[in-house]
Amino acid sequence: MPKAPIYFDNHATTKVDPRVVQTMLPYFTEHYGNAASRNHAYGWSAEEAVEKARKQIASLIGATAKEIIFTSGATESNNLALKGVAEMYAEKGNHIITAATEHKAILDSTKHLEKQGCRITYLPVMADGRIDLDMLRDAITDKTILVSIMYANNEIGVVQPVKEISKICKERGVLFHTDAVQAVGKIPVNVMEDGIDLMSITAHKLYGPKGVGALYVRRKGPRVQLAAQMDGGGHERGMRSGTLNVPSIAGLGAACELCQQELTAEMKRLGFLRDKLKNKIMSELDEVYVNGSLEHRLPGNLNISFAYVEGESLLMGINDIAVSSGSACTSATLEPSYVLKALGAGDDLAHSSIRFGLGRFNTEEEVDYVAGRVIEVVKKLRDLSPLYEMFKEGIDLSKVQWTAH
Repeated sequence: MPKAPIYFDNHATTKVDPRVVQTMLPYFTEHYGNAASRNHAYGWSAEEAVEKARKQIASLIGATAKEIIFTSGATESNNLALKGVAEMYAEKGNHIITAATEHKAILDSTKHLEKQGCRITYLPVMADGRIDLDMLRDAITDKTILVSIMYANNEIGVVQPVKEISKICKERGVLFHTDAVQAVGKIPVNVMEDGIDLMSITAHKLYGPKGVGALYVRRKGPRVQLAAQMDGGGHERGMRSGTLNVPSIAGLGAACELCQQELTAEMKRLGFLRDKLKNKIMSELDEVYVNGSLEHRLPGNLNISFAYVEGESLLMGINDIAVSSGSACTSATLEPSYVLKALGAGDDLAHSSIRFGLGRFNTEEEVDYVAGRVIEVVKKLRDLSPLYEMFKEGIDLSKVQWTAH
């Protein structure tokens, strides 16, 4: 079937929707002014595009346009939220709570803050990938200034109980930030209903361009203040200096508007495709495990471990399909995913996981092809696996004494 590899890696990035590209094009060659140039028509039309995008983003997430701060993407938004709060509220306290399964943009920011004297609590997750709300309650102290828990996980697609988390934060007067990069545009997200104080968004996960994102910063009840992490001309109400990337901002706005219009239909369609892929694979293969909650999950996410198969070998076998494995190449060693380890998966299962990320441009025909290829290659690899043969013979592998040569 495929001329080019079939793209099932929509959590890594998405194709820019052609309608978004059309929105962006005029801002490269016709309306190429600087949005901060207030003296002429070129600047005014650029500023107009930026303000329109602010409204489009705000509309998708239930915010007001003035609460949207433009950044270069989610990593910067996460850095600005965490470091900006830590610096601004240092007199109130120095304690931040997050989860062990957060994206590296959060975990590396908290590591940096630990070096600056902040105290960080990393909450474990339960077997389904969600945090334990009682543990969160117990972790909050009078020095806690921020809780940062991602809305939906980038590897396993598990959606956290955001409303309940924010309620606990409100009761204790603690700010709540969420990295909502995988959730916004895929499932309903409303900052008012969800009680969110700060929220990170990026364009390239919702069919917009790379290199542009936003941070939602609540303006009242409470009014959130941030210490800027980038100094310059005082753009974005002093929170983020730098000449605005007008074409990409216009693209982010257009992408958000399309998500808002198509959200319900897209959720239904992707949920159907995801379930079809899962059911096809699981009807043909044994010893296959879905990682994380199926009930609380993004409609386009399927993360599966195939026991007795090495994830990297499976990826090489299905090289006409673009997916990602649960192992990240770190220097010379192949480390199993820290997210899967946090769920309690053993190294062998963590090493054998594949993340399928379905998106707007995937078809049912592609799902049938991918399921067929995965089944074929897993069967081939298991035919070569002495461990799978022993398992089929009923040998309890956990009791086998392995001898080292």
